[in-house]
Amino acid sequence: MKRINILFIALLALITVSCDSFLDETPDNRAEVDSQLKIRKLLVSAYSTGNYALVTEVSSDNVDDNGKSNPNTTRFYEQIANWEDITEVENDDPKTIWEGAYGAIAHSNEALAAIAELGEAELAAEKGEALITRAYNHFILVNVFCQHYNTGSSSSDLGIPYMETSETTLNPQYERGTVKDVYEKINTDIEAALPLISDDIYEVNAYHFTKKAAYAFAARFNLYYEKWAKAKEYASKVVTDNPSTQLRDWAALGALPRQPDPVTNAYINDAANLLAATSGSNIGLYFGAYYHGSRYNHSRKIADEQTLLAPLPFGGISGSDYNFGPFVYAGTNLDKTLFYKIPFLFEYTDPVAGIGYRRSVMIPFTTDETLLVRAEAKAMLGENDAALADLNAWSSNFFKGNEATLTQVNDFYSNLPFSSEVSASQKKRLSPKFTLATGTQENLIHYVLQCRRVLTLHEGLRWFDIKRYGIEVPRYQIQADGTSTVIDVLEVEDLRKAIQIPQDVVSAGFEANPR
Repeated sequence: MKRINILFIALLALITVSCDSFLDETPDNRAEVDSQLKIRKLLVSAYSTGNYALVTEVSSDNVDDNGKSNPNTTRFYEQIANWEDITEVENDDPKTIWEGAYGAIAHSNEALAAIAELGEAELAAEKGEALITRAYNHFILVNVFCQHYNTGSSSSDLGIPYMETSETTLNPQYERGTVKDVYEKINTDIEAALPLISDDIYEVNAYHFTKKAAYAFAARFNLYYEKWAKAKEYASKVVTDNPSTQLRDWAALGALPRQPDPVTNAYINDAANLLAATSGSNIGLYFGAYYHGSRYNHSRKIADEQTLLAPLPFGGISGSDYNFGPFVYAGTNLDKTLFYKIPFLFEYTDPVAGIGYRRSVMIPFTTDETLLVRAEAKAMLGENDAALADLNAWSSNFFKGNEATLTQVNDFYSNLPFSSEVSASQKKRLSPKFTLATGTQENLIHYVLQCRRVLTLHEGLRWFDIKRYGIEVPRYQIQADGTSTVIDVLEVEDLRKAIQIPQDVVSAGFEANPR
């Protein structure tokens, strides 16, 4: 295995060192973390300020190229949408994702080192939070920057360094390892963390891994890890045997004024949210009622053919079928059909000059999405009726009471043509590395993937389903006459499904992803 020098990560791990400490008497002049209070404060920074969602969402099949004549784009967005290696600098670029995750991991490791020194028995809950945040940030890194886990090639697919200790040197050497290695270590951290986590140590639960948030993460991780029984078990600890009482009140959201600010504010403050993450990000601007980013976006064409307005097993779908319907914007160079959840916030540093930072709030885990994790796990376990029961619990709440029978699901997906470059549909050819039986199991998976695609629109999770299920993605460019042309295709096993490592990291000696 090639050994690498990644000074970049070392500097991130030393994030708490003062810039003025070079002439200090003690070379490693970190603030001493010598009390429970200091450990808890340190763990506030164990949550990344980077946001992966824009890169992964724009890479997915949830966006179209709305045409060369549309000027509302940047070189950064073009590189993402066209699956190029990203060289431009933006709030949401790969370097920010990388730095944010490894910076957060450094804080988790500092906390764990302090806990080991002070005594783990009295700091069990803090240890649980440190372990789960370390696991989650590595989970983001491996799924963004590597090929997806599978039981076949992951023992040789390039991984990312799993940082288990704080760095104390400026020139460390690391091995990149494999995706399999990273997943095994994430699993170890999750299993160690779950029994320890306690909601009692948090002042504001929304921004921390509570028990429910930790189990939701564990459920998603095990779904990606192809551990269907564990995914089902952990999801059930969140949504229980009566999921209808746990889900978002979509009808209440739909009753609000049809304006971005009221609905996004209500969304990010809902009890169905299991974790909130703030970041310096343009995502609320990009997926908002602005011309910004409108060339590569979720178009009405995608909505009609594949997502929000595409038919489902129980019938055709229009905006009136939703408890909280999509927002459709159509005009010259503005073709966006949006599912408003993500706020665009502006933090003024100088109100007079009108300058500041673009920010947003993402919700990485919700009860609704965790219910769909359980539905998928049940389908993979062959529990067809139970999987459909979860899907119906979700759909009857998300839509206005709509449910489907197993016969309807089978008839709908068996008769729906596969999506092609000529004619797009929601039904994609699935080529996972795990076994997927044709017939009812595959049809249920199509339905789960569609439900998740609609539910998590603009959140970036669709990209991971594309990778997990080996879905091919044509990039459609809409022409002036309304027709579309395929300008590129992301193949089933395309190397570009692993986002390229940031240029600065590669320049420091880190092995780049193959192309």
